[in-house]
Amino acid sequence: MDKCINEYFLFGDEFKTRGEFENYNMNIGKSLYEVIRISDGMPVFLMSHLSRLENSAKIMEYKLCITKEKIINGIFELIGKNNICDGNLKLVINYQPNVDCSENVKNLNEKFLAYFIPHAYPSKEQYEEGVKTITYHGERRTPNAKVIDSDFREKVNAKIVSNTAYEAILVDDAGFITEGSRSNIFMVIGSTVLTSKIENVLPGITRQFIIKACEKLNIVVEERNVHEMDIESLTGLFISGTSPNVLPIKSVDEFFFNSSKNPLINSIMLGFQDELNEDKQKIVKFLCNRSINK
Repeated sequence: MDKCINEYFLFGDEFKTRGEFENYNMNIGKSLYEVIRISDGMPVFLMSHLSRLENSAKIMEYKLCITKEKIINGIFELIGKNNICDGNLKLVINYQPNVDCSENVKNLNEKFLAYFIPHAYPSKEQYEEGVKTITYHGERRTPNAKVIDSDFREKVNAKIVSNTAYEAILVDDAGFITEGSRSNIFMVIGSTVLTSKIENVLPGITRQFIIKACEKLNIVVEERNVHEMDIESLTGLFISGTSPNVLPIKSVDEFFFNSSKNPLINSIMLGFQDELNEDKQKIVKFLCNRSINK
């Protein structure tokens, strides 16, 4: 079970104290989730995260009962109540069978939980030098939906720890690279950026804004399958995700890369930062409008 690191968490529309957290087990049934980065007190790419949450529910054929407005209000209240400036906020929507209904009726109880989780942002040295990664032969069962899969997570984590790696790059049964275990993967060949087809991976929020930044920079991005046998021929690679943002990769198994010094990757890192800053300004305007309309 996750760890709640701050004094308060949200269950439904009620604030609970950290000491009560273990009473709310979301490992029963199925759970959808999102992890949102809080930067300078603002939930970055908030609307995109909520849209993906809705899409995950649609893929899993769950009815999302809680409203977007209720989630947004809860997020800002939780940030304020815990006095958070920077961190990672996890949203969980859990579905469990309604015991009062017959087995033939698909009727699920929906529970909403929001809490701050431990986070480990890459160090300055990791951004400057890149990080170590390994390949892992395995796939998430529902790649397009953000669904908690504890068994898969534990197996991958064990491999990451035993190899002292930062991340595992997933490889499917056909030998093609799909995504990272908790990130998306981008690869560079010359002046072209490659990434897996969207139908094979989680549609990462950071991934979405990296592609947007590349379009503004006139950098060509191709969505296509890359085989693990072709890793050696790559110019560079980088990870994208909520915590790392854009993080260069220095090695994949026995292959080494100078990704952190790659001009194209450096341009993308700066372009993504511009997207992040632009989104923060949108949140500021959103909050101002909320205050005016109250």
